[in-house]
Amino acid sequence: MLYYLSQQLLDWARGTPWMERLSWLRLFRYITVRSAGAAITALVLSWWLGPKIIRWLKQLKFGQDYADKAEIAGGLAARILSKKGTPTMGGVLIVAVLFFSTILWTQLDNKLVLLTLLSVLALSGLGFYDDYAKIIQQAGAGTPPRVKLLAQTALSGFIGFYLWLTPSTSRLVSEINVPFCKFPVATDAAWLGILIVMLAVVGASNAVNLTDGLDGLATGCALIVAFVFLVFTYLAGNVKAATYLQIPYVPGAGELTVFCSALLGAGLGFLWFNCHPAQVFMGDTGSLALGGAFGIIAVLIHQPFVLVIAGGVFVLEAASVILQTGWFRFTRRRTGTGRRLFLMAPLHHHFEKKGWYESQVVTRFYILCVLFAVVALATLKLR
Repeated sequence: MLYYLSQQLLDWARGTPWMERLSWLRLFRYITVRSAGAAITALVLSWWLGPKIIRWLKQLKFGQDYADKAEIAGGLAARILSKKGTPTMGGVLIVAVLFFSTILWTQLDNKLVLLTLLSVLALSGLGFYDDYAKIIQQAGAGTPPRVKLLAQTALSGFIGFYLWLTPSTSRLVSEINVPFCKFPVATDAAWLGILIVMLAVVGASNAVNLTDGLDGLATGCALIVAFVFLVFTYLAGNVKAATYLQIPYVPGAGELTVFCSALLGAGLGFLWFNCHPAQVFMGDTGSLALGGAFGIIAVLIHQPFVLVIAGGVFVLEAASVILQTGWFRFTRRRTGTGRRLFLMAPLHHHFEKKGWYESQVVTRFYILCVLFAVVALATLKLR
């Protein structure tokens, strides 16, 4: 919005005495300037709106009045404070601020940005419905997993087919790129590419959702991953940088840097209220949207497998649930008694059961996430 306004003013002032006075508006042409503006706008808005939204959620009684899974399982001696009664659906704050800041600072005719925003809105709506169902049921059951999975699959399938059928983006699906390789490992592999798109979006959305179990854990890790993609989107949208680093150049991907910056600002502002002891939870409203955003961005910059590295903590959390469930079912069929690989899944609850304080788990997972982020950034040069 500000970009178009600034350009219109410059066009109006051309050839008039106002041209020199308004020359500073040329700064809005730079992605770096607009990205910084988006981050600051999102951060300030989050700080301003945060208390108001928390009060609003309390007035609506949108609080977690049921015990979370870790407390139900018991045995968490290191957990001092119960999370029961804390407002949920705080993802409304993240998504609202993210939308406003992105629309304010980006070029809205960029279809990559529009596709990302629409997908985030859809996943946020799905998460909001799930959070609302949990509150109504007062038991934390929420929407049946198969319903959520069907909606996520439908959305990701639409994204995959849309990118494939659009000439300017078809190679994002038909060519398969992997980290540390200069050239695509497969071409004309559209069906495999669509499957990867679906796995990236659905997998990332659910992985972040599973990680959202401790105060500030999912939010902080999401911020680290967002920074990685901020770097990747900027480089992917810069033809000189992409050519030098031998990574896929994607026209228009630079505008996704503005989106990532807005996400960083919104996430930092939300973490202010979500850190231990949390005043609000993002809920599925935020976690499904954030995870989906990472999956979509990874696909749009032609780096879906980088997400597996950068989001290593999310991968470990999701893998712990899959392994726990699979092993329990397998041993129950073989021996009649189900056995566990972990004390509790997702993985962060396993360490809580081992006696780690919540703040210890969160901080150590942050450290792991930073290490994964460094490896992901290293793929830019190690080819």
